[in-house]
Amino acid sequence: MKFSEFGLRKEILDALRDMKFEEPTKIQAQTMPAIMQGRDVLGQAETGSGKTAAFGLPIINRMEHGRGLQALIVAPTRELAEQIAKEMAKFSKYARLKTVAVYGGVSIEPQIAALRDADIVAGTPGRILDHMERKTISLSRVRFLVLDEADRMLDMGFIEDMERIIKATPAGRQTMLFGATISWLLMEMGRRYMKDPEMVSLGRKVSEELLRQEYYEVEQGRKFSLLVHLIKREEPRLAMVFCNSRFMADAVANNLARLGLEAHALHGGHSQDKRNRIMAGFHAGRVHILVATDVAARGLDIKNVTHVFNYDVPEKAEDYMHRIGRTGRAGGEGRALTLLTRDDHTSFRRIIQNYRVIVERGNPGRYESIPFHRERERRVRGRQGFRTPFRGTGKKRGMYRKYGGR
Repeated sequence: MKFSEFGLRKEILDALRDMKFEEPTKIQAQTMPAIMQGRDVLGQAETGSGKTAAFGLPIINRMEHGRGLQALIVAPTRELAEQIAKEMAKFSKYARLKTVAVYGGVSIEPQIAALRDADIVAGTPGRILDHMERKTISLSRVRFLVLDEADRMLDMGFIEDMERIIKATPAGRQTMLFGATISWLLMEMGRRYMKDPEMVSLGRKVSEELLRQEYYEVEQGRKFSLLVHLIKREEPRLAMVFCNSRFMADAVANNLARLGLEAHALHGGHSQDKRNRIMAGFHAGRVHILVATDVAARGLDIKNVTHVFNYDVPEKAEDYMHRIGRTGRAGGEGRALTLLTRDDHTSFRRIIQNYRVIVERGNPGRYESIPFHRERERRVRGRQGFRTPFRGTGKKRGMYRKYGGR
């Protein structure tokens, strides 16, 4: 097959000839016909497989200079955004389209000037949102939206940023989403934001609906006991337990360790060296339960997680989706189990309504009561001298009980 068989314009074929592009790669051959027809595409392909040409050539084929920003390509890193912008510039040199790369870590002023007459923008989520807030970029005329290496962006915690960008583009846009792996979470994003997408895979690393979600009703004081019961029953190979605070992550991890389980906490209060040691142990299998906060887990490349336990229900629906996206990836089965107390129903209902996820009610059966030991309280300096969190009677003692104590 030749590129000329796709119906590309002469100026694009001339550019490909200059670049010595002769025959399309597998991902290009499989995705370009659908993109040329204007269909949304959800594609799985490794880095270096030729994805940029796969989506870039059909996009350029349908563009003309001077009609405002028409194509937006979102990438996880500065390096990839730069690389995509350079490739798009080469493909469109005879079509005379202007491509601009936007990313953080550099002065924003040159980008603002370049965006005034840009036809194509390749950028990172954070800097794109920065320009949106400054009103130095308008997405109102975007006809083509590409999320490249979307799985990596999810791992880096960009799900909320991605959704803000998607929602700022016109509803009638053509959307293309690519990843080295297609997880359950990416499938869900495709269902929410794409129109009957064409599914394209190079034949591996694509997961089907392999993530099972369950919730378990539990009283506040028996929360930790239920967690231990579920861990013993499920026997996870690698598990992540999510808590909403550093204090609770430490407390849960230490209490699990007292029971002989290989558990460690990971949160922003740890030094980078300690975080690296914990992650090295997790990847090597020495630590098989990682108790983490949402902030600490973002940006970490964590593979082969079999179970996610939501010890605390997150306030934001996006955080729930990011958590469960840690498992059921790359063709593996995954389980997401949420401990639901009386105070969590409002947040949990918001998650169900926003994402229309199917979460079954689990039956824990009978389980023994296990004491939850309070951590040694650190003295915290406040405006009125030193105070100790959760010490005292009444409301503060009630706060301790709320967070899983007896």
